[in-house]
Amino acid sequence: MGKSEILTELPNLSARERREILDRLLQLEGDGWLDDADLTDDECQLIESRLEAHRQNPDAAIPWEDAEAKLIARFGQ
Repeated sequence: MGKSEILTELPNLSARERREILDRLLQLEGDGWLDDADLTDDECQLIESRLEAHRQNPDAAIPWEDAEAKLIARFGQ
């Protein structure tokens, strides 16, 4: 299956199936597959500022499961 077929099929998958795909992609990130990704200076600055905000106040974060439940409740699966 090629990229275009995968992209066409994604909307037909359940939220759980899409989450599984996302989890696998994020696992691959640890293998360095995103090392060549080009981020703009603004994107890098935004990431750094959000990481610093998290370091300053880690208790402001909520677990993914809570965030996911709120999104599903608001937008459905």
